[in-house]
Amino acid sequence: MSKLSRTKSVTLITFLVLVWGVCWPIYKIALSYTPPILFAGMRTLFGGLLLAALLIPKRDQIRWNENWPIYLVSSIFNVMLFYGLQTIGLRYMPAGLFSVIVYLQPVLVGIFAWAWLGESMSAVKVIGLVIGFIGVAAVSAEGFSGHISTLGILLALITAFSWAIGTVYVKKHSFKVDSMWLSAMQCIIGGIVLTGVGSGFESWSSIVWNTPYVFGLIFGIVLGISASWVVYFILVGSGDASKVASYTFLVPLISVLCGTLFLNEPFTVYLVVGLILIGVSIYLVNRKTKPRMKQVEEAA
Repeated sequence: MSKLSRTKSVTLITFLVLVWGVCWPIYKIALSYTPPILFAGMRTLFGGLLLAALLIPKRDQIRWNENWPIYLVSSIFNVMLFYGLQTIGLRYMPAGLFSVIVYLQPVLVGIFAWAWLGESMSAVKVIGLVIGFIGVAAVSAEGFSGHISTLGILLALITAFSWAIGTVYVKKHSFKVDSMWLSAMQCIIGGIVLTGVGSGFESWSSIVWNTPYVFGLIFGIVLGISASWVVYFILVGSGDASKVASYTFLVPLISVLCGTLFLNEPFTVYLVVGLILIGVSIYLVNRKTKPRMKQVEEAA
């Protein structure tokens, strides 16, 4: 996949972090009116079907016989485990702490991309990723109160690992598949599984079809699933996976800010500290290193 221009990269990254950031409070409201796994399954399934319908003119790029293993593996890590364990895990521990553990993902992506893809991993980048994780922890510090379950921590860790593995896997195979069809197929496959699991363990009659639920469902289908996964895979496929992942540190910050603005959640000094740390992190991970003088002399 070709490199994106700086303007297009900035536009796509801004769109992605804003959409994923506002998703959390929107879903938080909608989940008051629906069982969690059914909600996750319906969002991903219908989001995938919507995207597939739009991609029908490009159906020749599916290449199912060649690419079905990639679609399946991506759906397991990026949809089934990521969304499924996320919705279950939030029942066992505070949302703030859970989100901090899940956003260990950019650090894990940096490590996996270095080990499996041969991406550079300088000391500065490592420090930047760690600072970003600390920034997410600061932003979410108010959510650390409450019962902390060992099972909840385990589910959050598996969620983070599955998302990181799925990201690096997609980066590794991005040249083989169309990013839009990959987004559609992973969501259709994963959505079918999650909806099936939800149908077996939850009740459809528990869904309250009111405005907050319908809005959350439609927002998830159109933006939270379809559009955002396409953008994410385009960014990962065209750039350094660890650098793209570093920007997702902004998602919890935007989520908490939205909660402050629209859900009357408190504004604290932790937000300011987290914003500064996340900003430093993104700068360190994405800054271009200057060649050493010795290397310049040798090249002369």
